[in-house]
Amino acid sequence: MQYGFHFDGTRCTGCKTCMLACKDYHDLPPDIAYRQVYEYAGGSWTSDRGGRWEQNCFAYYVSNACCHCDGPACMNVCPTGAMHKDELGLVSVDARKCIGCGYCALSCPYRAPKVDRKAGHSVKCDGCRDRVLQGLNPICVEACPLRALDFGEIGELRTMYGDVAEVAPLPPSCATQPNLVVTLPHGARPPGSNEGNVVNQRELV
Repeated sequence: MQYGFHFDGTRCTGCKTCMLACKDYHDLPPDIAYRQVYEYAGGSWTSDRGGRWEQNCFAYYVSNACCHCDGPACMNVCPTGAMHKDELGLVSVDARKCIGCGYCALSCPYRAPKVDRKAGHSVKCDGCRDRVLQGLNPICVEACPLRALDFGEIGELRTMYGDVAEVAPLPPSCATQPNLVVTLPHGARPPGSNEGNVVNQRELV
């Protein structure tokens, strides 16, 4: 069994309800968030000899949390085995084993694990495992007012939504084989594109 997330970029308005619902449900401090909402934008204006202006500007949002990858970088570098996958394919932290070294946070291309210095160990999205075991969706999926998020068995998600798993500013999917399906937003750019930038850097934690 392998669970994963679907993100529909054609629906997301960047309201960040998913991010705030997650922080509230898990009682996270201000400097830690399991889900991030990126605002990715770019483009420019040009003028022709007649004084007419044209633009190729674009902007879109990407909501992302842990992708519970098939090849998790966080697990590969964890020296104690604290980072592990459960029977649902969800990657979690065993706080009893974690020594707070931060290798997981440094290695993950999705910035999913965080080191909670106050708690003394790493923390991260576990797919709301407690809710999933009750037959419920993760709190971020439940909270999204535009239904831009979905969660389920990854094979079923790919059957419903396709097999695209990457979009800028996320990394290439070949690095960790994420269990993520993306419905591309309008104006989507590929990973590594230099046509745009994350314009809400100060909001990301």
